[in-house]
Amino acid sequence: MGMRKVKRLKVLISAYACEPGKGSESGVGWNVALQMAKYHDVWVITRINNRSSIEAALEQYDQPKPHFLFYDLPRWMRFWKKGGRGVRAYYYMWQMGILVLIRRLHRTMTFELIHHVTFVRFWTPSFLSFLPIPFLWGPIGGGDTTPKVLRNQLDFRSKLYETGRHLALWIGEHDPFVWRTAARSRMGIATTKGTANRLKRLGVSNVKVYGEAGLEKSAIAQLSQSSQRSDSSFRFVTIGRLLGFKGVFFALRAFAHANIPHCEYWIIGDGPDKRRLERLVVSLGIAERVKFFGEIPRSEALRKLVECNVLVHPSFHESGGWVCLEAMAAARPVICLDHSGPATQVTDETGILIAVNSAEQVLRDMGESMKRLAGAPSLCEQMGRAGRERVLQDYSWDSKVDVLNEFYQEVAFQGTS
Repeated sequence: MGMRKVKRLKVLISAYACEPGKGSESGVGWNVALQMAKYHDVWVITRINNRSSIEAALEQYDQPKPHFLFYDLPRWMRFWKKGGRGVRAYYYMWQMGILVLIRRLHRTMTFELIHHVTFVRFWTPSFLSFLPIPFLWGPIGGGDTTPKVLRNQLDFRSKLYETGRHLALWIGEHDPFVWRTAARSRMGIATTKGTANRLKRLGVSNVKVYGEAGLEKSAIAQLSQSSQRSDSSFRFVTIGRLLGFKGVFFALRAFAHANIPHCEYWIIGDGPDKRRLERLVVSLGIAERVKFFGEIPRSEALRKLVECNVLVHPSFHESGGWVCLEAMAAARPVICLDHSGPATQVTDETGILIAVNSAEQVLRDMGESMKRLAGAPSLCEQMGRAGRERVLQDYSWDSKVDVLNEFYQEVAFQGTS
């Protein structure tokens, strides 16, 4: 690497969601900001409601720190926003506000690169791309949907959700501001191949596939230390929101059809599909072997994870799949579909990827995969070790920063000699 490629850059990170100690998008915003500040002069624009937790965490942090800028719309422009209600409209207006703020700040700061980190979805634009500064878009996802062969397996409510999702994607792909963001992006980082294809159709000329999910080394170490089982029972576990497209009903049917003696299936999470799932296990005759724990604190959920042998993650589409990484860090093999985000994380060495050719084939192969792992403890251990190694090498934030830094150099110096 030449001297030009190691230049310390003046970077602005847009992270609407950014909060320490959190997973999902808030964790992405926070960890990208911390890691990139080791190599660059980083400013982060985020919401004011993240301020107290960020400032408290920075007081305990002894590495080079990013500078944070906090912005929100006036109260009279956000009184109607409650939780997730109205978030898309609010986000549009928030971005218009930060565009004015950053344009003014750029006159004195002279940023060399803008990195849009959150929201992690391709169908909402980033107005900061309109500034005359090299722009990096992503990692962004949201481009995956339920495979056609599985759509008929969904109940009516889930089909309505999928229809609404398809409409949202269609609207996003016809939003002129999204097209403008795509055209202005020197690089688009897609979390999955499905999203990558959509970015290319939008006109992003340079697209990379790289997931947003990562784990802190302390979390990996904690999961590794607590990964020893204290009893001999064999358990499968699914962790997450109980929604139709998450595919838990499908995994329970596979578990019942596999008919594996002396095995349990634990389900951790809550959601509108819970009652349906409770009725399903009764009708399948497996109620005595399936335990519902509901929504519990994340720390407790991870303790439950290491009390099980295999994570079953049957989601029909998902950009991230954080729990897959947590299972791999805990040396637990993962069974998932060979589709969307989890398929970029799990390999044949760290779990079992189920091809998606037909509903009957997926059901059969998922059941056979459960039976195979339940009958082969040594294979579980082998896959578990490989999974932990993969997380350490590719999904710890300390390793992800090297990849992101390469992207920064490519974007900042694109077209220069």
